[in-house]
Amino acid sequence: MSDTIKQRIINIIAEQALMDPSDLHDDMTPAELGIDSLGLVETIFAIEEEFDIQIPFNANEPEKSDFDISTLGTIVAAAEKLVAENAA
Repeated sequence: MSDTIKQRIINIIAEQALMDPSDLHDDMTPAELGIDSLGLVETIFAIEEEFDIQIPFNANEPEKSDFDISTLGTIVAAAEKLVAENAA
């Protein structure tokens, strides 16, 4: 992999948000990025496809899921964990 997992996720989210990847920061929420619920679903599908992982269906409920989608940083951390588990 030439890009890090984080950079690949940032690129996916930046494309969805129609922003330059360098403008994204870990503490930004999907709403701050201009990503609505449909855009978030599309982003999740793109991340799943990019890394061949399965994101829990209840990711939009942080209290019920290990996959937290509340900020860019938590999305990256959760995806990195799933990628590592998938590789093991």
